Amino acid sequence: MVTLGLTTYSAPLWEQTKGELAGHLRGKLPQLSDVAVNVEVHDRPAEKIGEIGLAAKAVFAVGSGKGGVGKSTIAAVLAYGLTRAGSKVGLMDADVYGPSIPHLIGTSERPMIHNDRIQPVVVDGLTVMSMGFLVPPGEAVVWRGPMLHQAITQFLRDTDWGNLDYLIIDMPPGTGDIALTLSQLLPLSGAVVVCTPQDVALLDAVKAIAMFRKVNIEILGMVENMSHFICSGCHARHDIFGSGGAKQKAAELDVPFLGEVPLNTGMRILGDAGKVGGSFDDDASRPYLETICLNLVKNLVSKHRQKPAMPSLSVLR
Repeated sequence: MVTLGLTTYSAPLWEQTKGELAGHLRGKLPQLSDVAVNVEVHDRPAEKIGEIGLAAKAVFAVGSGKGGVGKSTIAAVLAYGLTRAGSKVGLMDADVYGPSIPHLIGTSERPMIHNDRIQPVVVDGLTVMSMGFLVPPGEAVVWRGPMLHQAITQFLRDTDWGNLDYLIIDMPPGTGDIALTLSQLLPLSGAVVVCTPQDVALLDAVKAIAMFRKVNIEILGMVENMSHFICSGCHARHDIFGSGGAKQKAAELDVPFLGEVPLNTGMRILGDAGKVGGSFDDDASRPYLETICLNLVKNLVSKHRQKPAMPSLSVLR
């Protein structure tokens, strides 16, 4: 048996790392009839980043450049996927004007204040903060830029996020103030851009990529949402909005392509019911979602040179 010490940051890569190590040992030691790899979790604390004292190993934004492409759903799905794998994840809803994260994860709980610190809401192991927790349902937030900047600063600085592997920030549509605010407050690990296949959505996705690059936020990858529809009756594939547009555009812009998510009735029902994390239990959605999470973590590990396998203890017996 080999015991391998791995961090929670690399949790989505554990199974792949175990498989690669077992294969390597079989190749080097053909006399071994069987190789069992056990993971010993090492909870390495995150260093504080930026001037606001946030403790997270990686912070990335999820943006789209336009509304209606499923950006918040993808942000929530990424948070659930990383959490289910074993990472410690925070999800911050920065869409102050139209916060949808509370609905997607199914809670209306209000954050509490303790020792002058906002205590975020915890749902299914996720640490979450959203303006939707603070504003009554149906009431609009009518703020100018400076108030928006102050709210985002408070969400990051005054929330007791704890020690995170990942903080995911769900951005508002468009190319407005939030990206500037984030770039000034802390060094982001990067951004994920969500779009649908058709040209009209890709136009705005390109603008979102240009915005992030203008404020020196690296693009971690693109996700093509609503990429196709599989008929439950005949099982035929229908490219309702076209297909492959995001992958092609990602290649043109030298941006990693993280994967595609099909139109899925089950996923829509779960989102409407406040149970979007249940999409990982749906055979029609899970392979696509797991692929995106895996590719995202691979890119983060590669770009920031954090080794997924940190074998602090290896014992053969």
